[in-house]
Amino acid sequence: MKILPGLILALLLALGGEFLSHLIGVRWMGMPSSPVSAIMMAILLGLLLRNSVGLGDMFLPGVEFGLKRVLRIGIVLLGIRLSLGEMGAIGLKSLPVIIGACAAALLIVTFLARRMGLTGRLGTLLAVGTSVCGATAIVATSPAIGARQNETCYAVACVTGFGIIAMLVYPFLGYWLFAGDAFRAGLFLGTSVHETAQVAGAGLVYQEFYASPEALDVATVTKLVRNLGMLVIIPLMSVVYHRGASEAAAPPPWWTMVPLFVLGFAAMSLLRTIGDMGDSAFGVLSQVQWQTVVSTTKTAAEVCLAVAMAAVGLSTDFRDLVQIGFKPLVMGLVAALLVGGVSATMIQLLY
Repeated sequence: MKILPGLILALLLALGGEFLSHLIGVRWMGMPSSPVSAIMMAILLGLLLRNSVGLGDMFLPGVEFGLKRVLRIGIVLLGIRLSLGEMGAIGLKSLPVIIGACAAALLIVTFLARRMGLTGRLGTLLAVGTSVCGATAIVATSPAIGARQNETCYAVACVTGFGIIAMLVYPFLGYWLFAGDAFRAGLFLGTSVHETAQVAGAGLVYQEFYASPEALDVATVTKLVRNLGMLVIIPLMSVVYHRGASEAAAPPPWWTMVPLFVLGFAAMSLLRTIGDMGDSAFGVLSQVQWQTVVSTTKTAAEVCLAVAMAAVGLSTDFRDLVQIGFKPLVMGLVAALLVGGVSATMIQLLY
Protein backbone atom coordinates (compact mmCIF):
# COMPACT_ATOMS: atom_id res chain seq x y z
CA MET A 1 0.00 0.00 0.00
CA LYS A 2 1.20 3.51 -0.83
CA ILE A 3 0.58 4.85 2.67
CA LEU A 4 2.67 2.27 4.54
CA PRO A 5 6.19 3.77 4.19
CA GLY A 6 5.17 7.22 5.41
CA LEU A 7 2.86 5.87 8.09
CA ILE A 8 5.54 3.53 9.43
CA LEU A 9 8.04 6.41 9.42
CA ALA A 10 5.63 8.60 11.43
CA LEU A 11 5.06 5.72 13.88
CA LEU A 12 8.81 5.22 14.29
CA LEU A 13 9.27 8.93 15.01
CA ALA A 14 6.47 8.79 17.57
CA LEU A 15 8.23 5.86 19.26
CA GLY A 16 11.51 7.75 18.94
CA GLY A 17 9.95 10.69 20.72
CA GLU A 18 8.86 8.39 23.55
CA PHE A 19 12.36 6.94 23.77
CA LEU A 20 14.04 10.36 23.83
CA SER A 21 11.60 11.60 26.45
CA HIS A 22 12.49 8.69 28.73
CA LEU A 23 16.21 8.91 27.95
CA ILE A 24 16.49 12.63 28.70
CA GLY A 25 14.04 12.90 31.58
CA VAL A 26 14.49 9.62 33.45
CA ARG A 27 17.93 8.25 32.61
CA TRP A 28 19.89 11.48 32.19
CA MET A 29 18.03 13.82 34.56
CA GLY A 30 17.19 11.14 37.10
CA MET A 31 13.52 12.15 37.40
CA PRO A 32 10.88 9.56 38.41
CA SER A 33 8.88 10.54 35.31
CA SER A 34 10.16 12.51 32.36
CA PRO A 35 9.42 16.26 32.27
CA VAL A 36 10.26 16.19 28.54
CA SER A 37 7.25 15.82 26.26
CA ALA A 38 7.35 12.77 23.98
CA ILE A 39 4.97 14.56 21.62
CA MET A 40 7.31 17.53 21.34
CA MET A 41 10.23 15.20 20.67
CA ALA A 42 8.25 13.46 17.89
CA ILE A 43 7.43 16.80 16.27
CA LEU A 44 11.02 18.00 16.48
CA LEU A 45 12.32 14.72 15.03
CA GLY A 46 9.93 15.11 12.10
CA LEU A 47 10.96 18.73 11.55
CA LEU A 48 14.63 17.81 11.72
CA LEU A 49 14.29 14.96 9.25
CA ARG A 50 12.18 16.93 6.75
CA ASN A 51 14.39 20.01 6.82
CA SER A 52 17.79 18.26 6.80
CA VAL A 53 17.86 15.13 4.66
CA GLY A 54 14.42 15.73 3.17
CA LEU A 55 11.54 13.35 2.54
CA GLY A 56 11.35 11.02 -0.45
CA ASP A 57 8.22 10.85 -2.58
CA MET A 58 7.49 7.31 -1.37
CA PHE A 59 6.81 8.65 2.13
CA LEU A 60 4.46 11.49 1.16
CA PRO A 61 1.14 9.53 0.86
CA GLY A 62 1.61 7.96 4.29
CA VAL A 63 2.58 11.24 5.92
CA GLU A 64 -0.50 12.90 4.43
CA PHE A 65 -2.63 9.98 5.63
CA GLY A 66 -1.22 10.37 9.14
CA LEU A 67 -1.75 14.12 9.10
CA LYS A 68 -5.37 13.85 7.97
CA ARG A 69 -6.95 10.45 8.61
CA VAL A 70 -5.04 9.27 11.66
CA LEU A 71 -5.39 12.72 13.23
CA ARG A 72 -9.16 12.66 12.75
CA ILE A 73 -9.42 9.16 14.16
CA GLY A 74 -7.47 10.31 17.22
CA ILE A 75 -9.72 13.34 17.73
CA VAL A 76 -12.86 11.22 17.40
CA LEU A 77 -11.54 8.76 19.99
CA LEU A 78 -10.70 11.66 22.32
CA GLY A 79 -14.44 12.27 22.60
CA ILE A 80 -14.73 9.36 25.02
CA ARG A 81 -12.87 11.41 27.65
CA LEU A 82 -15.86 13.72 28.16
CA SER A 83 -19.59 13.34 28.73
CA LEU A 84 -21.97 15.43 26.64
CA GLY A 85 -22.61 17.67 29.63
CA GLU A 86 -18.91 18.36 30.12
CA MET A 87 -18.40 18.98 26.41
CA GLY A 88 -21.36 21.36 26.24
CA ALA A 89 -20.20 23.30 29.30
CA ILE A 90 -16.73 23.82 27.80
CA GLY A 91 -18.20 24.83 24.45
CA LEU A 92 -20.48 27.45 25.97
CA LYS A 93 -17.72 28.91 28.14
CA SER A 94 -15.39 29.18 25.17
CA LEU A 95 -17.81 31.03 22.88
CA PRO A 96 -17.06 34.64 23.97
CA VAL A 97 -13.31 34.18 23.46
CA ILE A 98 -13.79 32.40 20.13
CA ILE A 99 -16.08 35.16 18.83
CA GLY A 100 -13.77 37.92 20.08
CA ALA A 101 -10.60 36.41 18.61
CA CYS A 102 -12.26 35.62 15.25
CA ALA A 103 -13.77 39.08 14.94
CA ALA A 104 -10.47 40.79 15.80
CA ALA A 105 -8.57 38.76 13.23
CA LEU A 106 -11.10 39.26 10.44
CA LEU A 107 -11.37 43.01 10.93
CA ILE A 108 -7.85 44.03 11.92
CA VAL A 109 -5.82 41.63 9.79
CA THR A 110 -7.72 42.40 6.61
CA PHE A 111 -7.28 46.15 7.30
CA LEU A 112 -3.55 45.85 8.06
CA ALA A 113 -2.97 43.62 5.03
CA ARG A 114 -4.30 46.32 2.73
CA ARG A 115 -2.15 48.94 4.48
CA MET A 116 0.91 46.76 3.85
CA GLY A 117 0.10 46.53 0.17
CA LEU A 118 -1.14 42.93 0.12
CA THR A 119 -4.21 42.07 -1.91
CA GLY A 120 -7.51 42.02 -0.05
CA ARG A 121 -7.87 38.37 -0.98
CA LEU A 122 -4.56 37.37 0.60
CA GLY A 123 -5.31 39.43 3.69
CA THR A 124 -8.69 37.75 4.03
CA LEU A 125 -7.21 34.28 3.65
CA LEU A 126 -4.62 35.02 6.34
CA ALA A 127 -7.34 36.35 8.64
CA VAL A 128 -9.64 33.38 8.07
CA GLY A 129 -6.88 30.81 8.44
CA THR A 130 -5.56 32.38 11.62
CA SER A 131 -8.93 32.93 13.24
CA VAL A 132 -10.94 29.84 12.34
CA CYS A 133 -9.49 26.60 11.10
CA GLY A 134 -6.05 26.98 9.52
CA ALA A 135 -5.48 25.57 6.06
CA THR A 136 -8.95 23.98 5.90
CA ALA A 137 -10.65 27.37 6.22
CA ILE A 138 -8.23 28.92 3.70
CA VAL A 139 -8.89 26.26 1.07
CA ALA A 140 -12.66 26.47 1.64
CA THR A 141 -12.70 30.30 1.51
CA SER A 142 -10.40 30.66 -1.49
CA PRO A 143 -12.93 29.93 -4.27
CA ALA A 144 -15.64 31.91 -2.49
CA ILE A 145 -13.57 35.13 -2.76
CA GLY A 146 -11.91 34.40 -6.10
CA ALA A 147 -8.42 34.01 -4.62
CA ARG A 148 -5.54 33.09 -6.92
CA GLN A 149 -3.58 29.87 -6.44
CA ASN A 150 -0.41 31.62 -5.27
CA GLU A 151 -2.40 33.63 -2.70
CA THR A 152 -3.88 30.41 -1.33
CA CYS A 153 -0.45 28.76 -1.15
CA TYR A 154 1.08 31.80 0.59
CA ALA A 155 -1.67 31.86 3.20
CA VAL A 156 -1.44 28.13 3.88
CA ALA A 157 2.36 28.31 4.27
CA CYS A 158 2.11 31.27 6.69
CA VAL A 159 -0.60 29.76 8.84
CA THR A 160 1.12 26.37 8.96
CA GLY A 161 4.52 27.80 9.85
CA PHE A 162 3.38 30.11 12.62
CA GLY A 163 0.96 27.48 13.88
CA ILE A 164 3.86 25.07 14.34
CA ILE A 165 5.74 27.67 16.38
CA ALA A 166 2.63 28.36 18.49
CA MET A 167 2.13 24.63 19.06
CA LEU A 168 5.62 24.36 20.57
CA VAL A 169 5.65 27.65 22.51
CA TYR A 170 2.08 28.32 23.66
CA PRO A 171 1.76 25.40 26.13
CA PHE A 172 4.52 26.98 28.24
CA LEU A 173 3.26 30.51 27.67
CA GLY A 174 -0.25 29.42 28.67
CA TYR A 175 1.00 27.81 31.87
CA TRP A 176 2.88 31.00 32.77
CA LEU A 177 0.12 33.44 31.80
CA PHE A 178 -2.60 31.63 33.72
CA ALA A 179 -0.55 30.42 36.70
CA GLY A 180 -1.11 26.76 35.94
CA ASP A 181 -4.91 27.04 35.57
CA ALA A 182 -5.58 24.13 33.20
CA PHE A 183 -9.00 25.34 32.05
CA ARG A 184 -7.79 28.82 31.06
CA ALA A 185 -4.62 27.42 29.47
CA GLY A 186 -6.67 24.96 27.42
CA LEU A 187 -9.02 27.74 26.36
CA PHE A 188 -6.00 29.79 25.28
CA LEU A 189 -4.59 26.91 23.22
CA GLY A 190 -7.94 26.17 21.61
CA THR A 191 -8.53 29.78 20.55
CA SER A 192 -5.03 30.92 19.57
CA VAL A 193 -3.32 27.95 17.84
CA HIS A 194 -4.33 27.69 14.18
CA GLU A 195 -4.82 24.11 12.95
CA THR A 196 -6.80 21.35 14.65
CA ALA A 197 -3.69 19.14 14.55
CA GLN A 198 -1.61 21.89 16.13
CA VAL A 199 -4.16 22.44 18.92
CA ALA A 200 -4.16 18.72 19.68
CA GLY A 201 -0.36 18.74 19.73
CA ALA A 202 -0.21 21.77 22.02
CA GLY A 203 -2.75 20.19 24.36
CA LEU A 204 -0.76 16.97 24.50
CA VAL A 205 2.47 18.86 25.21
CA TYR A 206 0.73 20.71 28.07
CA GLN A 207 -0.68 17.45 29.40
CA GLU A 208 2.70 15.74 29.36
CA PHE A 209 4.68 18.62 30.89
CA TYR A 210 2.17 19.61 33.57
CA ALA A 211 0.25 16.33 34.12
CA SER A 212 -3.02 18.08 33.24
CA PRO A 213 -5.41 16.21 30.93
CA GLU A 214 -8.04 18.91 31.49
CA ALA A 215 -6.07 21.34 29.31
CA LEU A 216 -6.16 18.90 26.37
CA ASP A 217 -9.91 18.33 26.81
CA VAL A 218 -10.68 22.05 26.94
CA ALA A 219 -8.38 22.87 24.02
CA THR A 220 -9.91 20.14 21.84
CA VAL A 221 -13.55 21.06 22.48
CA THR A 222 -12.79 24.78 22.07
CA LYS A 223 -11.10 24.17 18.71
CA LEU A 224 -13.94 22.00 17.44
CA VAL A 225 -16.45 24.73 18.32
CA ARG A 226 -14.15 27.26 16.65
CA ASN A 227 -14.07 25.12 13.50
CA LEU A 228 -17.83 25.52 13.17
CA GLY A 229 -17.22 29.24 12.58
CA MET A 230 -16.66 28.26 8.95
CA LEU A 231 -20.44 27.98 8.63
CA VAL A 232 -20.71 31.74 9.15
CA ILE A 233 -17.42 33.15 7.93
CA ILE A 234 -17.10 31.51 4.51
CA PRO A 235 -20.53 32.66 3.27
CA LEU A 236 -19.83 36.09 4.79
CA MET A 237 -16.56 36.41 2.87
CA SER A 238 -18.35 35.34 -0.30
CA VAL A 239 -20.87 38.18 0.15
CA VAL A 240 -18.25 40.82 1.01
CA TYR A 241 -15.97 40.06 -1.94
CA HIS A 242 -16.72 40.14 -5.66
CA ARG A 243 -20.47 40.52 -5.48
CA GLY A 244 -21.81 39.28 -8.75
CA ALA A 245 -18.33 38.79 -10.21
CA SER A 246 -17.89 35.76 -12.42
CA GLU A 247 -14.55 34.85 -10.83
CA ALA A 248 -16.08 34.25 -7.40
CA ALA A 249 -17.78 30.95 -6.82
CA ALA A 250 -20.72 30.44 -4.49
CA PRO A 251 -19.80 29.09 -1.06
CA PRO A 252 -20.07 25.32 -0.68
CA PRO A 253 -23.24 23.84 0.89
CA TRP A 254 -23.34 24.41 4.66
CA TRP A 255 -23.27 20.73 5.54
CA THR A 256 -19.94 20.25 3.79
CA MET A 257 -18.40 22.80 6.16
CA VAL A 258 -19.14 20.70 9.27
CA PRO A 259 -16.07 18.45 9.66
CA LEU A 260 -17.08 14.84 10.17
CA PHE A 261 -14.58 14.41 12.98
CA VAL A 262 -16.51 17.04 14.98
CA LEU A 263 -19.61 14.84 14.70
CA GLY A 264 -17.51 11.78 15.54
CA PHE A 265 -16.15 13.46 18.66
CA ALA A 266 -19.72 14.28 19.76
CA ALA A 267 -20.82 10.70 19.05
CA MET A 268 -18.03 9.29 21.24
CA SER A 269 -18.99 11.75 23.96
CA LEU A 270 -22.58 10.51 23.70
CA LEU A 271 -21.30 6.93 23.95
CA ARG A 272 -19.41 7.84 27.14
CA THR A 273 -22.49 9.54 28.59
CA ILE A 274 -24.73 6.52 27.99
CA GLY A 275 -22.08 4.04 29.12
CA ASP A 276 -21.62 5.79 32.45
CA MET A 277 -25.32 5.52 33.27
CA GLY A 278 -26.56 2.78 35.57
CA ASP A 279 -24.83 -0.23 37.05
CA SER A 280 -23.88 -1.68 33.66
CA ALA A 281 -22.85 -0.10 30.38
CA PHE A 282 -25.43 -0.76 27.65
CA GLY A 283 -26.75 -3.64 29.75
CA VAL A 284 -23.72 -5.73 28.77
CA LEU A 285 -20.55 -4.52 30.50
CA SER A 286 -19.97 -3.95 34.19
CA GLN A 287 -18.74 -0.48 35.12
CA VAL A 288 -15.27 -1.92 35.74
CA GLN A 289 -15.21 -3.43 32.26
CA TRP A 290 -16.58 -0.22 30.76
CA GLN A 291 -13.89 1.86 32.42
CA THR A 292 -11.31 -0.51 30.92
CA VAL A 293 -12.82 0.15 27.47
CA VAL A 294 -12.72 3.89 28.13
CA SER A 295 -9.08 3.73 29.28
CA THR A 296 -8.04 1.66 26.25
CA THR A 297 -9.80 4.07 23.89
CA LYS A 298 -8.05 7.03 25.51
CA THR A 299 -4.69 5.31 24.99
CA ALA A 300 -5.55 4.54 21.35
CA ALA A 301 -6.46 8.22 20.83
CA GLU A 302 -3.12 9.40 22.19
CA VAL A 303 -1.21 6.89 20.02
CA CYS A 304 -3.05 8.16 16.93
CA LEU A 305 -2.31 11.75 17.87
CA ALA A 306 1.37 10.97 18.50
CA VAL A 307 1.64 9.50 14.98
CA ALA A 308 -0.23 12.53 13.59
CA MET A 309 2.13 14.93 15.38
CA ALA A 310 5.16 13.19 13.89
CA ALA A 311 3.43 13.60 10.51
CA VAL A 312 3.00 17.32 11.24
CA GLY A 313 6.76 17.62 11.63
CA LEU A 314 7.43 15.55 8.53
CA SER A 315 5.08 17.68 6.43
CA THR A 316 6.54 21.07 7.43
CA ASP A 317 9.17 22.43 5.06
CA PHE A 318 10.60 25.75 6.25
CA ARG A 319 11.67 26.59 2.70
CA ASP A 320 8.02 27.24 1.91
CA LEU A 321 8.06 30.12 4.38
CA VAL A 322 11.23 31.60 2.90
CA GLN A 323 9.76 31.55 -0.59
CA ILE A 324 6.59 33.50 0.19
CA GLY A 325 8.33 36.85 0.62
CA PHE A 326 8.69 39.35 3.42
CA LYS A 327 5.31 41.10 3.57
CA PRO A 328 3.05 38.01 3.72
CA LEU A 329 5.41 36.54 6.31
CA VAL A 330 5.20 39.64 8.49
CA MET A 331 1.43 39.74 8.10
CA GLY A 332 1.18 36.09 9.10
CA LEU A 333 3.20 36.81 12.21
CA VAL A 334 1.05 39.84 13.06
CA ALA A 335 -2.12 37.79 12.59
CA ALA A 336 -0.83 34.99 14.84
CA LEU A 337 0.23 37.42 17.58
CA LEU A 338 -3.03 39.34 17.31
CA VAL A 339 -5.23 36.28 17.79
CA GLY A 340 -3.05 35.06 20.65
CA GLY A 341 -3.09 38.48 22.31
CA VAL A 342 -6.85 38.94 22.01
CA SER A 343 -7.44 35.42 23.31
CA ALA A 344 -5.15 35.85 26.33
CA THR A 345 -6.60 39.27 27.16
CA MET A 346 -10.20 38.10 26.99
CA ILE A 347 -9.46 35.04 29.12
CA GLN A 348 -7.79 37.21 31.76
CA LEU A 349 -10.78 39.56 31.81
CA LEU A 350 -13.61 37.01 31.67
CA TYR A 351 -12.41 33.97 33.65
